Amino acid sequence: MAKVIAVRLARLVATLLAVSAITFFMTKLLPGDPVFQLLGVENLDNVERADEIRKELNLDKPVITQYFIWLGNVIQGDMGTSYITDQPVFGDIKNRLPVTAQLAFMAVAMAVVAAVPLGVIGAYKQGKAADKASSIVMQIFLSVPNFISAIFLIWVFALKLGWLPATSWSRLSEKGLLANLKTAVLPASALALTQMAIFSRLVRSDMIATLQENFVLSARAKGLKDRYILMRHALRPSSLSLMTLVGINFGALLG
Repeated sequence: MAKVIAVRLARLVATLLAVSAITFFMTKLLPGDPVFQLLGVENLDNVERADEIRKELNLDKPVITQYFIWLGNVIQGDMGTSYITDQPVFGDIKNRLPVTAQLAFMAVAMAVVAAVPLGVIGAYKQGKAADKASSIVMQIFLSVPNFISAIFLIWVFALKLGWLPATSWSRLSEKGLLANLKTAVLPASALALTQMAIFSRLVRSDMIATLQENFVLSARAKGLKDRYILMRHALRPSSLSLMTLVGINFGALLG
């Protein structure tokens, strides 16, 4: 077990290094010069200030040297300073991560809660009206961009019904759980719709395959109820792919 953990950790470190290096070098291929962005239009002719900025940001060094300087700073907890806010990047991430994590967690949780029964029903009613209707709705949710869903949800629940606020954010530490959820449920729902469509289609396809397995046929031969077979025998093996995809999509939502 210790050997397996050590190998997995080594792979994780190698993956992180590879991703960071590729991302770093790809940004260097982008057109434009960050120095001109920092100088502003009115100071583009200030060559001395431009050279100072290049030296401060280590832009006067080779690209490979810049990467290792950046990597060394990151390992020590220094992620640099934002060009836009002129604040430490780590501080910006620290302030925004709780909100992002909450929205991502709520979106995934809402999607899973809705997708599992829809996927099970779709597999159980394969080819019938309920399955076709569910497939059409999921295809629509999958095709509509999140920002369009968000606008529609704002129009319905904020403007027409007046149940939820259209803007602002209430932190848990400031106004309590209820106020926080009122501001979080609309953006989380907009993110959850696409995730729900993906998850339900995956559960449906896996469940259809599972229902053809011999152990399910044996359970039916014993006279067990369909609900018991679906939830106790078929759902568990059909959820392995779902759990993997949930983890991947949660990371994508954080990004």
